[in-house]
Amino acid sequence: MSGVQNGTGAVARRLQLGTQLRRLREASGVTREDAGYEIRASESKISRMELGRVGFKQRDVADLLTLYGVVQEAERSALLSLVGETNTPAWWQTYGEVVPPWFQTYLGLEEAAKEISSYEVQFIHGLLQTEDYARAVCLLGNPTAPAEEIDRRVAVRMRRQHILHAPTGPQVLAVMDEAALRRPCGGPEVMRRQLLRLIELAALPRLTLLVMPLGVGGLAAESGAFTVLGFGGSADLPDQVYLEQFTTAIYLDKPAEVAEYDSVLRRLRAGSLSPEATLGLLREALRDL
Repeated sequence: MSGVQNGTGAVARRLQLGTQLRRLREASGVTREDAGYEIRASESKISRMELGRVGFKQRDVADLLTLYGVVQEAERSALLSLVGETNTPAWWQTYGEVVPPWFQTYLGLEEAAKEISSYEVQFIHGLLQTEDYARAVCLLGNPTAPAEEIDRRVAVRMRRQHILHAPTGPQVLAVMDEAALRRPCGGPEVMRRQLLRLIELAALPRLTLLVMPLGVGGLAAESGAFTVLGFGGSADLPDQVYLEQFTTAIYLDKPAEVAEYDSVLRRLRAGSLSPEATLGLLREALRDL
């Protein structure tokens, strides 16, 4: 269980435990259908458990371990001890009405990640937004929402940013298309404060901020926005690619898929301005407002 570390959060623990159960099931030659029958559940429930999409019950995990031939007390205890941690309430659960389940998974992964690498085309990345800019973005996506709902959506975005200053926070690479800097989201004054914020954040030691300038190839249109979440090569918690859509999200964790997006990130970095030139462009965009 060397890949399991303290403080990684309930979502990450569910993924770790699910991965362990899948490996044990496959090693024992048990099908998902048979595993589901053992715990009075469906094959799809076993699939969701192995993907870390649902919580775990102590009895279900104990029964599955027995089915998979895990009889050594030390191994059983190590896995069963994770069950309680997979169901620990997270801070965003108090915002459940504005945080859909598919995004709750992302929030857990974001908090657990050792590296967060993203490419944004339309907007500034959520981790780097000012409160006013975040409110303008939320209003664009939810124009008829009441003010209280918008406030809570913005509060979630602001709370996420704590990881930027946490002592054990992740390394962050944020690549943005220049169009995101030039789009006057919220108006000139909101954009002015947002650009000043980016200039301030660029000084953080764990943040690399790069801009892909306008007129550089067709890579932006080819890839679209995405985020790669890295977990330090843990065998129990594979790296993930997050692709957000309008009402849902796609999570990719197969090594070949993640490698493809890592390759795109390398090309994006090669085509972007250097950190120093990025600062120059931010100041230029500020002057142009």
